[in-house]
Amino acid sequence: MTGASIPSIYNYAKHTLALKSFLQRPGDGRQRPSIPAATLAWALLLGVILRLGSALRLEWLASCGNRKQMGLARPFGDDAIGYFTERVDPYQIRARLAATLQLARRNKVFDRTPFIGFALDGTGFGHTGKSPCPLCHPIKNAEGDVTGHNHSLVMIAVVGAEVCLPFDVEPYGPGDSEYAAGQRLLKRAVERLGPRFARYVAVDAKFATAPFLHVCSRAGIPVVARLKANLPELAAAVQARFSGQPPSDVFMHGKDRIEIWDAADFTPWQALDWESVRVIRYRQHKPNGTVVEADWLSNFSITKLPSRLLFKFAKSRWEIENQGFNDAKNLCGIEHIQHHDPNSMLVNWLFLLLALLIERLYRTRFLRRGDHKPPTAMELYDALRCNLRCSFSDTS
Repeated sequence: MTGASIPSIYNYAKHTLALKSFLQRPGDGRQRPSIPAATLAWALLLGVILRLGSALRLEWLASCGNRKQMGLARPFGDDAIGYFTERVDPYQIRARLAATLQLARRNKVFDRTPFIGFALDGTGFGHTGKSPCPLCHPIKNAEGDVTGHNHSLVMIAVVGAEVCLPFDVEPYGPGDSEYAAGQRLLKRAVERLGPRFARYVAVDAKFATAPFLHVCSRAGIPVVARLKANLPELAAAVQARFSGQPPSDVFMHGKDRIEIWDAADFTPWQALDWESVRVIRYRQHKPNGTVVEADWLSNFSITKLPSRLLFKFAKSRWEIENQGFNDAKNLCGIEHIQHHDPNSMLVNWLFLLLALLIERLYRTRFLRRGDHKPPTAMELYDALRCNLRCSFSDTS
C-alpha cells in the first residue's frame, strides 16, 4: 500500500487534522513531568491504531524498534501511562474530537453524503474482579452474591456518511442510568457541534420516551427511534393500521427487497407533547429468504422527508453497533481496563475514539486521493505492521 506508514499517519494527524498543539498540550495535569505529554498522548493513539490493547504492550512498543520513526521521543513504562491518564483533563480531548469533526466538515469530508446524522447507544464491558470504582456496576449470580464488576457507557457517533465516526462517550455508575447519560451526551454533542451539524439522531427503543424525545426537540434535531413493546398503545395502533394494508412503497436496497408502510397521523402518548407521531414499518426480504421487520417512530414531516430516506436514517443506527462497539471491543481493546481509575478509564476511552477518527479519515480520505480505492482497515493494519517488522529487524 503506497504511502501508508506510521510517520505518514503522524504527519496527517498533526498537520491535516491540526492535532499538533493538542498532542503537545492534551490537558496534562502532571506536575514537573519527566516524560513529555506529546509522547504519551501519541502512544495512546498509536496503540489503538496498531491494536495493541494494553499499556504493557505500549511499554514494549516504546522500548524496541525505531522510536523516532513512530513519533515516540523516549521509552516509558506502564506506570507512566497510568499516572498520565489519571491526570489528563477529559474536557480537552472531547473538545479536540469535536473540533476535528468540524474541521473534517469544512474540508468537505461529508460532501459525498447529503444527510449525516448522530447515532446514540449504550453498552457494558470491562469486567473486573478488583475493588470497585465509582463507575463499577456489580455483577451478581443467582444467589445474589457479587461475582465481579462491569462498566457501562453511552457512545455517540456520526453516521450516514461513508464511514462511522464515534466522537464522545458518557460513562455512568450504578446510581445513574443509560437513559440519563444519553440525554447528557446528546446535549453536549449539540452544544459543541451545533444543531445543524447533523440532520437527525437515530436511537434504540430504550430512548423512545417522552423526556428524551423532548430533549431532541429542544436541541433542534429530529429523531428516529425504534418502536417496540415499551410503548404498547402506539405499537398496538401501528399493528392494527399496517397489518391490513399493502405497503406504500416497494424498492430494492442492494440485493434486498424492501416493503415500507408509512403514516404520520398516529396519536402521541399522554406524556409526549408532539402534535402527532410518524411511524414507518419496513419489511426487508433477503435473498436467502430471511425477512426482517421493524417499526420506527419519528417527528419528521412526511411531506418533507420521503419514506426511503427515513428508512436509510433508521438503518444507519446499526453503524454504531458494527463500526463503533464491535470494532472498539474486538479490535481496539476497550474491554481491557488498563488502569482501574475513573478518570484514567474515561481518558483511555476518549483517546480510543480520537484514534479511530484519525485512522478512518486517513484511510478513507488521505489514502483515497485520486482514483485509488480506499484500503480496508485490515489492509492498513497489515501495512503498518509490516513497516514495524522492517524497522525492528534493522539493528544498524
